[in-house]
Amino acid sequence: MNTIFLLAALKVLAVGNGVELEDLSIHGFVADRLDACCRNHVAKTDPMYYAREFRSRAETGQWQTEFWGKYMLSAVPLAFARDDAALKARIAESVKEVIADQEPDGYIGNYPPERRAQSGGWDLWGAKYTMLGLLVWYEHAKDPAALAAAEKLAGHVMSLFGPGRRNLNETGCFRGLPSCSMLGAIVRLYRFTGKEEYRDFATYIVGQLDLDGRAPRLLADADVAPWKRVTGPKVWLDSSRKSYEQMSCYQGLIEYSLATGDRRGLEAAAKTAEAIRTGEINIVGGASCSENWYGGATNQVTTHVFENETCVLTTWMRLCEKLLMLTADPFWADEIEKSFYNAYLASLRRDGGSFSAYTPLCGTRSEGHHHCNMHTDCCNENGPRGFLAFLSSYLMTAPGRVYMNWFASSETAATLPDGTEVKFETYTLYPAVGKVFVTCRSGRPATYALNLRIPAWSAVTKVEVNDEAVTGVRAGSYLALERMWKAGDRVTVEFDMSCRLHRIGLEAVAFTAGPVVLARDS
Repeated sequence: MNTIFLLAALKVLAVGNGVELEDLSIHGFVADRLDACCRNHVAKTDPMYYAREFRSRAETGQWQTEFWGKYMLSAVPLAFARDDAALKARIAESVKEVIADQEPDGYIGNYPPERRAQSGGWDLWGAKYTMLGLLVWYEHAKDPAALAAAEKLAGHVMSLFGPGRRNLNETGCFRGLPSCSMLGAIVRLYRFTGKEEYRDFATYIVGQLDLDGRAPRLLADADVAPWKRVTGPKVWLDSSRKSYEQMSCYQGLIEYSLATGDRRGLEAAAKTAEAIRTGEINIVGGASCSENWYGGATNQVTTHVFENETCVLTTWMRLCEKLLMLTADPFWADEIEKSFYNAYLASLRRDGGSFSAYTPLCGTRSEGHHHCNMHTDCCNENGPRGFLAFLSSYLMTAPGRVYMNWFASSETAATLPDGTEVKFETYTLYPAVGKVFVTCRSGRPATYALNLRIPAWSAVTKVEVNDEAVTGVRAGSYLALERMWKAGDRVTVEFDMSCRLHRIGLEAVAFTAGPVVLARDS
């Protein structure tokens, strides 16, 4: 990782802007997989089935109320990007159902009063996803009722927790990780409303993550690999190794840093993400065993049935996406690409209708469980979010610069901070072959730097602009092509797709070509 670049970015908290999904049209293999997922999974899922769970008040400790919010996080942006009127209508109906089930004190959930926000349950985890579901609908549909409901739900939580009240990290499971992961939702409320009460509560949650040694110590132990944070009381063991929930909190810490300028959370997230990359991520870009960190980079040579959980995988990709947009460091783009083309797409059923819960390296996949007596599971509703990590970061913009991270046959458009409009058309069979043709289709000539990602695995990459060779191409970096770009200018890229051998410890080998893992065996 480019540590110098990262620290500079942390200093100014410079954020790149990703492409709007409506301004991206892709074709070929990735488009076919996305289309299958949208048609046979997202569009065929009935959000009312999930929303009706909020009518119940008989929950005893499970997580039915997470499914609606998880579904919304991918279904809403995809519905608007594809302008799917029927899907939008079904989602709108489910939003009305959820709001109708909100109690006068703001509570939305299915726990009875005596079990709400207690230790051992998932009530606050569900509230987090409900807030996020309402907010993503508000963001796209501009529905004030959704924002009002999210604020009321946040107000209910804030009436129970905060300075002088109960500790949030003593609720739920895993030393409060699921409960404290609502940090991102609270920061998003602050961003949408500007109300200081949400910023203050977000600050309180950050404090809860390290409070008096009872918490998961996500900031205090950021220098320790997540699977080794067990030097304190034994109760830290689960919270330090629970992959999905831990990364969800780090996503919130990044959002908090961006909203407040407090660098601690961002630095802790970056350190932890780098430790995950070096010690946990396996050859196909997956991670976790039985939903926990386990030193997977080393232990991947041993067969594990419950390996590479899809919830962990998509959350890892989205964590890398946040760090990529913040730092413009291609280190994180390489990680997304490896996960996307291997573990992630392998988890999607051939017809796109569902995601497997686990995609182990032994090559067998299975349907997800039926969680909480419902016809779904956590991974199936999280699955489509992996496509968003890829699509949202396809192009990134910054003053005088546009970053192209991925290579698929596509038409893309974006607007630079100074108002300059850029458009590109790409033809390629990547990742099957390494030849990529990018043509400028902008309406007006403009001067800026087109930064092409040169993957770390491409040892020798050839680049030409209008048939003239470009020098200074380095693997694992962006190639800055700064010039006055006009319609018809063409960039030709040829990546090094040589087959490479990887030795994994003393027990396994793998073969890759470009970003794709061809085989792994003993």
